[in-house]
Amino acid sequence: TSFSTPKKKKRDDGMREHVTGCARSEGYYKIDKKDKLKYLNNSRAFAEEPPADTQVRTCPLLAARRRSEQRRLLSSFTGSCDSDLLKFNQLKFRKKKLKFCKSHIHDWGLFAMEPIAADEMVIEYVGQNIRQVIADMREKRYEDEGIGSSYMFRVDHDTIIDATKCGNFARFINHSCNPNCYAKVITVESQKKIVIYSKQHINVNEEITYDYKFPIEDVKIPCLCGSENCRGTLN
Repeated sequence: TSFSTPKKKKRDDGMREHVTGCARSEGYYKIDKKDKLKYLNNSRAFAEEPPADTQVRTCPLLAARRRSEQRRLLSSFTGSCDSDLLKFNQLKFRKKKLKFCKSHIHDWGLFAMEPIAADEMVIEYVGQNIRQVIADMREKRYEDEGIGSSYMFRVDHDTIIDATKCGNFARFINHSCNPNCYAKVITVESQKKIVIYSKQHINVNEEITYDYKFPIEDVKIPCLCGSENCRGTLN
């Protein structure tokens, strides 16, 4: 075992010449920096330029996945147009700048802190989804607790959104007989949502209002919106 290892030589093409005929039998030997740089540069260039057949295989797969995702999102919107999907995504990731403060109509109100163009989503009406039976029970309980206003918004015949104790700034929007916004029910991923749209251009510091559209009842609720065509009552 104590024989001297033969000196390793290089061939004319730069490759290491193995005297014993097997690279494993000669053990580890250091690579020159010049040879290492050549190898690294060649491997980087190869990595930056993938084979053409790989590009042909991956691009259609990515495009098919995008189309499938787009179809899934569009199909989740039942009874609404494609623009609702785009606007709801904009509302989710880019919320309007709004504030609530004292209103000349009634108590608190919601005001715009930036210009809002016509036919734009302003804010979603957020709260707890409850049934009609629960809504009747809560309304009586709120009266017993001394809560003057209950913020309930009907979605359909069976569902009501209660934002009295769990909601966002949308519950502060006051009624007006000549409103600058309107409410619309849209469906997102099989769930109905109420979104407030702008009817017209809304200036900075202008109060956001919509028509409550209360059902006609014998006991009237006075309207204090002060518009020219005010009906006098909310119901």
